[in-house]
Amino acid sequence: MTSNSPDWSALRKDFPILDQAVNGQPLIYFDNAATSQKPRQVIEALVRYYEHDNANVHRGIHELSNRATGAYEAARERVARFLNARHPQEILFTRGTTEGINLVANTWGLAHLKPGDTILLSELEHHSNLVPWQMVAQRTGARLAFIPITGDEGTLDFSRLDETLARGVKLLAITHISNSMAVVNPIADLCARARKHGVVSVIDAAQSAGHLPLDTQAIGCDFLAFSSHKICGPTGLGVLYGRRELLEELPPYQGGGEMISKVEYFHTLYNVPPHRFEAGTPHIAGAVGLHAAMDYLEAIGRDRIFAHDQELVGYAVERLRQFAGIRIFGPRQGRAGLVSFVLPNAHALDVATMVDQRGVALRAGHHCNQPLMTKLGVPATLRASFYFYNTKEEVDRFIEILDRVRKLFA
Repeated sequence: MTSNSPDWSALRKDFPILDQAVNGQPLIYFDNAATSQKPRQVIEALVRYYEHDNANVHRGIHELSNRATGAYEAARERVARFLNARHPQEILFTRGTTEGINLVANTWGLAHLKPGDTILLSELEHHSNLVPWQMVAQRTGARLAFIPITGDEGTLDFSRLDETLARGVKLLAITHISNSMAVVNPIADLCARARKHGVVSVIDAAQSAGHLPLDTQAIGCDFLAFSSHKICGPTGLGVLYGRRELLEELPPYQGGGEMISKVEYFHTLYNVPPHRFEAGTPHIAGAVGLHAAMDYLEAIGRDRIFAHDQELVGYAVERLRQFAGIRIFGPRQGRAGLVSFVLPNAHALDVATMVDQRGVALRAGHHCNQPLMTKLGVPATLRASFYFYNTKEEVDRFIEILDRVRKLFA
């Protein structure tokens, strides 16, 4: 630990859920790519809101409504700073990354795509950044194309990207960090190349928002989506950043209260962004909790968090390579804080069940990457994913447990 590093052990104490036994063993939580745990500061912010400020927003003149509205819009401003957006109006609250991408697909996609147009994805995409585009392609006559991976390392082959972008591509939708391969894509460069060809860019930042600084102006993306629950915030809330000029021209995603300016029996005048895209009562408490989570992460520093992730995953990969016959996926250099692997003669689900009996929370399955798993020739992988509250001591204990389990399948 350098003099500039946070006291990781002290930060770990902010997470009450980690101080427990599972199946009689101390909990080792290595499923952070699925969801992160919540610090006491976020939990207390939620309790404080519900105990003192709970009311509906934008719809009342009484004090509680004013306080709730102020807290909700303050959260929007906090997100704008977190992403270095130009305006808070570029920040939409959604239910999560999935809804954010679906919103873009069903507004921009349906309005702009036509037969013969190409939607360019990568072979790394989570189903949330694949299935919505399949559905839009079926409705518009557009086609899908994919940037290929380069084997078990999972890095993408960009050698023909500019040539591809010049051939009828209208939209590039790509993940920042792969949730199964730990690849970190060069999104600023990709967005610049897309922009050069007049291609709209959509970034899936579900795995990066809580681990890396995100500057939407420097990245140059048109849209970017992530989920609160993966960055120490509450579940059921997400963020969609959209470039203001694009949001202003988009039709609504859903109809209802708040997204309107004036309603008549046969006609409705829609509200301006971001409210045009937030029909109904929003997840107000979730926004309050997300505000607290962002304050918490910014105090630590996401650059420091990513450095900690890389140190921990590097150590874990080094230990895993000691197992004969193991197949490890992802890049050898520059890996994000997760590792997917398969053990010889053992199904991932069986291994995950057995390590859970010893207190270790792993993810096993296709990780919403079924086409990728098919291409790699595996039905499922085990995935250990780390965050700043995880430790090398936990990695050592996990390796000891995994070693005992794998010998049962030898």
